[in-house]
Amino acid sequence: MIYVSRQEHFNAAHKLFNPKWSAEKNTEVFGPCANENWHGHNFDLIVTVKGDPDPETGFVVDFKKLSLLIKETVLEPLDHKNLNLDVPFMKGKMASAEILVQEIWQLLKDRLPEITTVGQLYSIKLYETPRNFVEYFGPDPLNK
Repeated sequence: MIYVSRQEHFNAAHKLFNPKWSAEKNTEVFGPCANENWHGHNFDLIVTVKGDPDPETGFVVDFKKLSLLIKETVLEPLDHKNLNLDVPFMKGKMASAEILVQEIWQLLKDRLPEITTVGQLYSIKLYETPRNFVEYFGPDPLNK
């Protein structure tokens, strides 16, 4: 099994808040991330595809095609956007890195077969800062 990864970058703003809570409770739980005037991050995204190389090409997935798929599916909807206001697939959802990485998984999982016949989505790692990141391996079939 080979694991192929592509790293991309985007910038986006958001705020963390629960509309059921008071401003005070949101600030208590989320701190400066609940700033009513938003805040931004320079996100790094690493998408990993696993599989056995195609015998004809030697690829699990063509890096150029993977990069283009990430650009069209993830970067264009997210880059320089407000995650809470501008991104349709995030409407009504908490704009945390944990929720965002799950949404990105769904977007890529549905389109990955367009660019590879041997690879499958293995993981998505999303860096919100150089020291804070989440990694998602897809839904756990035992917990569904």
